[in-house]
Amino acid sequence: MVINRQRTKLVRDIDEFRRDAFQDKLSLDRPGGSMPAAWFLGPKAENEKFLRDMITLAIDEAVKARHDFHPDDPSTPSLAELEEDGYNTGRDLFESRFREVLGFLRGSVPMASYRNQSHMYWDTTLPSVVGYFATMLYNQNNCTPEASPITTALEMAVGDDLCRMLGYEIPDREDVRHGAIRPWGHITCDGSVANIESMWAARNIKYLPVGLAAAIRHDPDMADARDVTVSTLQGKRRRLLDLDNWSLLNLPIDQAIKLPARISKTAGIPEDVLKAALAAYSVQDLGLLEFHRQFLPDTPAPVVMAPATAHYSWSKAVSLLGLGRAALHGIRVDLDARTDPVHLRRMLEDCLKEGRPVVQVVAVVGSTEESAVDPLHEIVKIRNEFRERGLEFALHADGAWGGYFASMLRQSNLDRQYDAAETEEEREEVERLIIKTYGVDNPEIDPDVPALRDWESKAIFNRRNTMFAPGIDLNEYVRRQYHALQHCDTITVDPHKGGFVVYPAGALCYRNGALRQLIAFASPVVQHGDIAQSVGFYGVEGSKPGAAATAVYLSHSLIPADRYGYGALLGKCMFASKRFYAGLVSMAREDDPFYVTTFQRLPAERVGAPRSAVRRQIDLIRNEIVKPITDDELLTALSKDFELRELFSEMGSDQCIVAYSFNYLNGFAQNRKISRLNEMNERMFEAMSIQKFNDGAVPDVDLLVTASSFDPEVYGQDFVDSYARRIGVNPEPGVGIKFLISTQQNPWLTRADDGKLLPRLIEVLRDVATEAAEYVMAQHKDDYGQEFYHTGVSGYQGPDLPHPDAAPAPSATRKP
Repeated sequence: MVINRQRTKLVRDIDEFRRDAFQDKLSLDRPGGSMPAAWFLGPKAENEKFLRDMITLAIDEAVKARHDFHPDDPSTPSLAELEEDGYNTGRDLFESRFREVLGFLRGSVPMASYRNQSHMYWDTTLPSVVGYFATMLYNQNNCTPEASPITTALEMAVGDDLCRMLGYEIPDREDVRHGAIRPWGHITCDGSVANIESMWAARNIKYLPVGLAAAIRHDPDMADARDVTVSTLQGKRRRLLDLDNWSLLNLPIDQAIKLPARISKTAGIPEDVLKAALAAYSVQDLGLLEFHRQFLPDTPAPVVMAPATAHYSWSKAVSLLGLGRAALHGIRVDLDARTDPVHLRRMLEDCLKEGRPVVQVVAVVGSTEESAVDPLHEIVKIRNEFRERGLEFALHADGAWGGYFASMLRQSNLDRQYDAAETEEEREEVERLIIKTYGVDNPEIDPDVPALRDWESKAIFNRRNTMFAPGIDLNEYVRRQYHALQHCDTITVDPHKGGFVVYPAGALCYRNGALRQLIAFASPVVQHGDIAQSVGFYGVEGSKPGAAATAVYLSHSLIPADRYGYGALLGKCMFASKRFYAGLVSMAREDDPFYVTTFQRLPAERVGAPRSAVRRQIDLIRNEIVKPITDDELLTALSKDFELRELFSEMGSDQCIVAYSFNYLNGFAQNRKISRLNEMNERMFEAMSIQKFNDGAVPDVDLLVTASSFDPEVYGQDFVDSYARRIGVNPEPGVGIKFLISTQQNPWLTRADDGKLLPRLIEVLRDVATEAAEYVMAQHKDDYGQEFYHTGVSGYQGPDLPHPDAAPAPSATRKP
């Protein structure tokens, strides 16, 4: 009890510290740094001196802190004095072994290179590097506040900032005291653990009302709660004990979350009594099988629904939580790899008819292979529809990769000041502050009051530094889905992906922060008012590095999670991705022995336009976007040509990952066998990846990509057949199609070397594709006649000239 009182006092002290200090110098709701070029070490370590200075400063402060803590304490006897020869030998061995490791590390993937497009990572922000390094010297453990008072406070600040970025509004303290729902977020080691935690919370809240009702019926200590009432999905006030099991399983989530606190308050049952009683009636304590056996013997097993593009961590989650892999029901995806709302509605309809509990529905906000964003806006509407019919479920957005793109829509503190200004003079003053904070590099714009509201000036303003590519906004479809994030119960987001932060740094954010109490093992069932509990009490992990919290905090402090910080940075990555996509769809020449088909369809393809319209878009891309043109020239062209701007905005992926497959040609004939196509793309992947341990040698690869496969067992046969027809190969039952993946997470990509680097990377692809095509043809030259489809047309054989058997395909599904 003494330890608990001390811990509560410490948490209160941290909370007071956050309330006071975070309003000023530690707040994350303030402008960040104005020079993006200082945010990274750089592809060629351009900021080497600055990094050295910051690391030296971190060491100096850590050394000083050790001296300042009880300065009169004796120092450790010098080993050099006790055993000089042995000490020197030990240091020499230390350095020798360290140099060995450093030599091996030179063989690591060159993450910061322009040529690295392999995964969802690039260079890491300097603030996150020095923040992690500095805190590592103090070795703080965010499992509990007494082991990490400062980094615990930093993690709380980061949690709030991530919530704001994703669209969860943080109410003020007075509103919280009067019942306002307060969001909450915390750092995890990665997105997989965050996903697992979200399902854990969803499972526990699904069964909590059933357990509470059973406890009230059977435990004498809970007898005073027999008349507690709740609001149902239909808005009716009912006594908890009068509800049947189906109604208890489908209480509104916020009502279920409040139940323990309401019972304690209205029935006068102490928290410790309530917690002890619930232990005998909760799924957390009994396990799912025993819970169903005792209280829900006639209720079917629960399910979780996720699309075919869902990360493999969801299979882990249902297994770890005792639901079983069979409980993960796959939702079909359409030809853009987005959840099919029609199929989701049908699956929910089946559960409603069967009386089967739905624990959670997952929407992917940026798939890791296709960069596809699910129609979250429509999914929210579907949930509201089924709520009216008595079916409740937790809605989770897996934004591990795509979550940070929400920053492109978030206003900065200065934006909010501008909108709140009541006079022209006040607005001009805020604009001058914006200029002072961020800078403008276009001399044609008035240096005092820029025209920030027109398209071209906004694009130039957001560039802020000529070393970066221009930025681009999310397209209309994607914006609509991100605006719906605020309606999700939980959201996963990874700072070590879209936040450019060093590993490990995932995160989970709760719309209703009180939901985290359902997975707490060291805290009371009922929250202590508005006092923020330690971040370490919740989630899957125990010990967790305080260094990760500092890394994310310092990065957010200098690169705000709004449209001027991370939003501008990711907008530049999207601009680079669209230019890469443009180069890809138009790369094949008449004499090339190959052609390429991008998974992400051109806008004309998506709407089923005739081939002539598709060809026109390809010509427009080749002549206006891919032609020798600088970023600034393209920006000007986009600002003056609505059709070109609309095409540029809509083409490519929903974010900045491009998936594509190569096929080969022999004169006027194209390969028709999936196996040969897969062989070609596998050979290309081997040539553009690190395939063996290189003993510390710097990798000798001209371009790094990754690869995957559209497998019928995951995506469904119809999905794979449709892609096969687009490529021009014969569909084969049960056979997947290999594809390559390029991630453009480098904001300098299209400006490096005066814009000449990206065309050179396309030429690398051309060389690799040519070698792979010639190799595969040589390997299978004996069956030439059976292998090829004669088109009578040489050169580019992309989406406007599909296989003659091509036909529209229905949505694809993932098998449970």
